[in-house]
Amino acid sequence: MSTLPKPTVQLLPQPYRERPSPAVQQLLRQGAELALAAPSTMMEELDHIILNSSALHGVADDPLIAAAICRSNRANLRHWAASNISNPGEPVMFNMGPEPLGIARDLVRRGVGGSSLSAYRIGQNFALQKWIGIAFGLTQDPVELKELLEVSTRSICAFIDTMIDGLNAQMNAERDFLTQDTHAERRALISLLIEGTTMTAQRVSQKLGYQIEQTHRAAVIWTDQVDPEYSVLEQAATVLAQITDAGRPLTVLASAASVWVWLPTNGEIDLSALRLALHRFPDIRIAIGSLGHNMDGFKRSHLDALTCQKLLMRLSSNEQIISHDNVWLVSLITQDMERANLFVNYVLGDLTKASRNTQHTLLVFLHEGCCVTRTAERLYAHRNTILRRLAHAEELLPRPLESNRIQVAVALEILGWK
Repeated sequence: MSTLPKPTVQLLPQPYRERPSPAVQQLLRQGAELALAAPSTMMEELDHIILNSSALHGVADDPLIAAAICRSNRANLRHWAASNISNPGEPVMFNMGPEPLGIARDLVRRGVGGSSLSAYRIGQNFALQKWIGIAFGLTQDPVELKELLEVSTRSICAFIDTMIDGLNAQMNAERDFLTQDTHAERRALISLLIEGTTMTAQRVSQKLGYQIEQTHRAAVIWTDQVDPEYSVLEQAATVLAQITDAGRPLTVLASAASVWVWLPTNGEIDLSALRLALHRFPDIRIAIGSLGHNMDGFKRSHLDALTCQKLLMRLSSNEQIISHDNVWLVSLITQDMERANLFVNYVLGDLTKASRNTQHTLLVFLHEGCCVTRTAERLYAHRNTILRRLAHAEELLPRPLESNRIQVAVALEILGWK
């Protein structure tokens, strides 16, 4: 992955005129420690507010960017708190960690301007609100409390100012860096295509260096690593193309941790062989779209792959590979996770607490048309073993399987991806 120049703005605010009193310095240390130990629900509330702000409209829909923003929120809290534990009341310098710099890089690659950084102001207001609650619990001395609030408010606001200035500089550096980047040109063209801009197949093929008038299957390859090497993502794309027996794929760097891929193929993908081939890349994950034809199929397959990626992130699944062909129904049903969970619990009852073997055996049994012999062959298990598992599963179901097969199968499909 290419290394970008560091921001050139002043990253450390000018020292404050007066240091806080020793008593307030100690209160700041205690408050920073309490902030670090705050319950996870506080950070989840912050994530929700920021991700749903108008400043990030259309950007936070990307599950990787959303996850990166959440990591950055936690990294910034740790950074500010650690600074005030070590040097309470002193200016907090710009967080040069991989999380915020990765956010700046990804926002620019998605064509987002510096106005998106106003989301930091939303985070600032949230932090001040929570901090005031902490401060009032630290002291009841009105003089100390006044000084504590003045110093800490100044520190939080100055830190956010510094972060916005530094990230703006990083985003400008990224824009300069991308002026010679063919990935940026391809991303921009594909974005226009997905949005419905009318273009001829000849022009698109010429610009992408990829024949659009053919049969293809799209994929999204990504990793949860904060700052991965692009070469690893490229190698995974090569493995995918080899397993698919496809021609030369189109690969576009989508963000710091993901690539978009289109494979010129009209065949199916052997997911078992792909899983085996990816054993060298345990941190890599792949979402595979549907088979598509020509320009419309190019777009639809890509959108299907993105839908699969969001599904894995939404379900917090540990699966390494997901194919749209296998999860179309689950994707539709889990758009509202709260209601999906209610559905699963209502249909399966105590079966949700059973072993994976029991759940999977019943699902395979339903897939095999309720044929015990075929189920045993598919699971490489003795017929009596299958019968015992099925009997146990039926005991746990709240309603008879005979009259509820479709709903049970759907609920088990959802459960299987968690």
